Amino acid sequence: MPALRSPYPLLYRSRLGALPVRFRRERVLVVGCGDVGLRVTRVLRGRAKLFALTSSAARLIELRAAGIVPLLGNLDDRASIKRLAGLATRVVHLAPPPGSGQNDQRTLTLVRALRLRSPPRSLVYGSTSGVYGDCQGETAIETRAVNASTSRAIRRIDAEKQIRRYGEATSVPSCILRIPGIYAPDRVGGTPRERLLKGTPVLVAADDVFTNHIHADDLARACIAALWRGKPQRIYNVNDDTCLKMGDYFDLAADLYGLPRPPRVPRSTAMEQLPPMLLSFMSESRRLDNTRLKKELRLQLHYPTVVHGLQTPTLRPVPAIR
Repeated sequence: MPALRSPYPLLYRSRLGALPVRFRRERVLVVGCGDVGLRVTRVLRGRAKLFALTSSAARLIELRAAGIVPLLGNLDDRASIKRLAGLATRVVHLAPPPGSGQNDQRTLTLVRALRLRSPPRSLVYGSTSGVYGDCQGETAIETRAVNASTSRAIRRIDAEKQIRRYGEATSVPSCILRIPGIYAPDRVGGTPRERLLKGTPVLVAADDVFTNHIHADDLARACIAALWRGKPQRIYNVNDDTCLKMGDYFDLAADLYGLPRPPRVPRSTAMEQLPPMLLSFMSESRRLDNTRLKKELRLQLHYPTVVHGLQTPTLRPVPAIR
C-alpha cells in the first residue's frame, strides 16, 4: 500500500531533511479519539507516529493496543495538556465542546497549548453542519452565513472562530469540517435499525426535513485529506451524495433491513411524542453541497450514498488517501 505523501513533496523534504531521523516521520495527534478518531489512526498506522489525548485512564491499554501513544489529559484542565505543545506535526481535533454555555473553552485551551512551542504543520477541526441552522430545504455551501438555533451549535461556532484565529495568528493551515449525521454498520448506534425496531415515528411528507449523512470511514478519510490538502482557514462540508428527507431515509433503511416502515405523524403530534433532542433534528432542513470536499480535498467517497453504506459492512481495512 503506497505511503501517504504531502501534496508539496519538495517543500516537505526541505523542511524535514535537516532533522534527526527520529523526527522525520510525521507525528499525528488525535484529540477526541472516539470512533472516528480510531478510524483515522487505522488509516495512518505505519505511516505516522500516532498520539491520542484521552481523559480516561481506562482507555490507555486500548489505545496502546491500537498502536497509539496515549496521553492522559483533560481539555477542562489546562495544566494537564501543556505536554501537547510541539509534540505533533499534524493535529486532528474531534473533541466535543462543553455541554453548556455559549463558548467552547476546551478548544481555547487546546489552541493555547499548541501555541506554547513550535506549531504543527496543519490543524483540522471537526465541527457540525448544525451551525447553518434551518435553511428551509435550501442548499448550504460553505460561504453561507451561520445561523445556529441550538446551544450546542452555537458552541461549535465559537470553536470554529477560535480555530480560524489560531490559523491566522500562526500561519498554520487550519481547516474546519462541517459534519452531518455519521453512520456505519460497525458503529455503536450507527444505523437506523434500533430506532426502526422501536417504531419511532417520522414526520409526514408535508412537514418533513432534508437530512445529510456521511459514512464514518469516509469521514476519517476526509480528516486525513484535510490534514495534507486543506487550504488555510478553509471550511469543508463533509457529506455524501444522498439527497433524502428524513422520513424517506428511514423508509429506505426499513426496506433494506426487511423491517416495517416507521409511522408518519404531523409535526404537531410529534411534539407530544418525541424527546426535545430528536425534535431539534426534525426542525432544521438543509441540503449540504460537497463540491469542495471532492475538488479541493480530492476525496473519492467509498460510500457515495446511504444505500452503499447501509448495505456494506465495514470489515475491511480502510485504504490510504492517495
